[in-house]
Amino acid sequence: MFTGIVEELGEVVGVTPTAEDSARVAVRGPLVASDARHGDSIAVNGVCLTVVDVDGGVFTADVMGETLRRSALGALRAGDPVNLERAAALGSRLGGHLVQGHVDGVGEVLSREPAPRWETVRFRLPAALARYVVEKGSITVDGVSLTVAEVGTDWFTVGLIPTTLSLTTLGTRAVGDPVNLEADVLAKYVERLLGARAEAGTAPAAGLGSAADTASPLGGSGPGPVRS
Repeated sequence: MFTGIVEELGEVVGVTPTAEDSARVAVRGPLVASDARHGDSIAVNGVCLTVVDVDGGVFTADVMGETLRRSALGALRAGDPVNLERAAALGSRLGGHLVQGHVDGVGEVLSREPAPRWETVRFRLPAALARYVVEKGSITVDGVSLTVAEVGTDWFTVGLIPTTLSLTTLGTRAVGDPVNLEADVLAKYVERLLGARAEAGTAPAAGLGSAADTASPLGGSGPGPVRS
């Protein structure tokens, strides 16, 4: 679990194709690698990856073919900057919102409108995710927790402050660039719970203890999450 507060702007050292359309990615990130161990989780542009090895300030992770196809990680090349965040620790402040590191879809930068103290950026919103995005709600873009300013049928906008522009990849994303999107998991749980009750025709008698209520929130229509 993550918070969407980027800890470090890292750099891809190399991407090595492996068997069955997967790849091993090496990322330089001295801060996040400083206490990383084999098996730890680090979010790379919003995708939760499992650390395979650490060598100084560089960590490596295996990326499945499914992840390469369903996220923007498939376009990474050596030298590319990436947003990095270690898994949240219990007891730490939740500066952003609850982020799983499970990418729901890939969006696209549609426009950028600079202002004196911030910048408004519009992103394309895949149809399957539109129902989870609401004005003033939370969304994760390339691992960055953001508040939705406006939302349409196939787009949404956010306002980026100077800190976000200078310390994350969102400051240099150009029109047409792909970005990883993760909708607020609470919206997906609510949808699943309400859908189960509608199918049953009545609400459970006591709380949320029924089998339907405890089913996976991602078992319905739309793309599933991506994690490596």
